[in-house]
Amino acid sequence: MPLKDTLKRLEALGSDKVRAQNTKNGAGNNQFGVRLGDIRTLAKEIKTNHKLAMALWETENIDAMLLATLLIKPKELSASELNRMVRSATFTQLADWLNAYVVKKHPDKDALREKWMIAKDPMAARAAWNLTAERVVKNPDGLDLPTLLNRIESEMGSANPEAQWTMNSCLAEIGIHFPKHRKRAIAIGEALGVFRDYPVSKGCTSPFAPIWIKEMVKRQG
Repeated sequence: MPLKDTLKRLEALGSDKVRAQNTKNGAGNNQFGVRLGDIRTLAKEIKTNHKLAMALWETENIDAMLLATLLIKPKELSASELNRMVRSATFTQLADWLNAYVVKKHPDKDALREKWMIAKDPMAARAAWNLTAERVVKNPDGLDLPTLLNRIESEMGSANPEAQWTMNSCLAEIGIHFPKHRKRAIAIGEALGVFRDYPVSKGCTSPFAPIWIKEMVKRQG
């Protein structure tokens, strides 16, 4: 499907309600307001198409960029291209799809993670802590968990909201999966109070780390 036709399809799927919600969440004005489910459906129709994905990304249209994350072949991206993409994702929903569907599948993700862990760019930091949380769960060998906890303790309270969210996820995963660090992880969460009052729908677990950790540990038992 040519770029022009793809954009027309996206535009036809847009809605005022979704545009308003996206704008409220920081998406900016370059968007059609397409529901995420409709973007997924369109991606299944188009199938993987790296060239089209890169063209969609370059439009800087939020819906086009979201669609791009589902069409990209991660292994065809260079590390520098992926680094640029991560830093150019100014909308958190877009950053999270990019992290989930592209960054986590890239062969250089851990080298990039180390680079992003010291980055000042908030979306690079968000990606770094997201990847670190994944490693805590799936491949913790080589991670210095006490040092990570030190960083979280000293930085999370004043971190940019974009990085704070995944930093908090990393804190929770350490507490959930490593009993010897659990008490400290809970104490850090209590002391910082990040997401203590975060609104949560009925039946969902709070992102406040002490509650999150205790709930997940209880389920494991």
